[in-house]
Amino acid sequence: MTTAEKIDQNDQEEPVSPEKVRRGRRTALLLFAIGFGPMIFATIMYYTGWLNPTGHSNNGELIQPPAPLGQMQLEGANGQPLAERFGPAATDPEWMMVVVSGDCTADCEELLYRARQVNIALGKNANRVNRSAWLGTVSEDLTSRWSEEYSSMERLSLSSDGSPQWPAGISPDREPRILLVDPFGNVILHYGTEHSGKDMLKDLKHLLKLSQIG
Repeated sequence: MTTAEKIDQNDQEEPVSPEKVRRGRRTALLLFAIGFGPMIFATIMYYTGWLNPTGHSNNGELIQPPAPLGQMQLEGANGQPLAERFGPAATDPEWMMVVVSGDCTADCEELLYRARQVNIALGKNANRVNRSAWLGTVSEDLTSRWSEEYSSMERLSLSSDGSPQWPAGISPDREPRILLVDPFGNVILHYGTEHSGKDMLKDLKHLLKLSQIG
């Protein structure tokens, strides 16, 4: 038996000690805490107002508990599940505004416009928030204007594997809404035409200031 074979045999026979396993788990937890701890802490602060001297409260409608994006069965323009872009495994975590509407009429168009303007108003932080839309039906007029007015807004589709489970209080067929998704892939707030662009902008600026992710 050669020296290399002996070394290989010894490596295969050497058991992994419980202490090594525990050390590996502690290292993994530490790395997770460093990367995602600030985001979790910021979310707790935002929802509860804890340690918040200004007593800030959200302007949008809070979704409690936050709804996982995966239950909505949305797919990106590439045909892949939208939820795969979020979570601890994501290489480039992001925030996202998603306009959802069954029949995209005047109210739906108003929300498309507000989402675009709010994104622009974020200035240097605009690249931290993406925009997308799931629209059941779109008029020929909006279709013709889409590439000019909303070229940066990705069009989503529903997965053929099942029907979407929208968060509580969300029914796109009855009322268009803007859903705010955090970098973990949770829908945390939603907005309608009753909310101004300033309401949305204030919430986003506050969240982005607290968050170190996305």
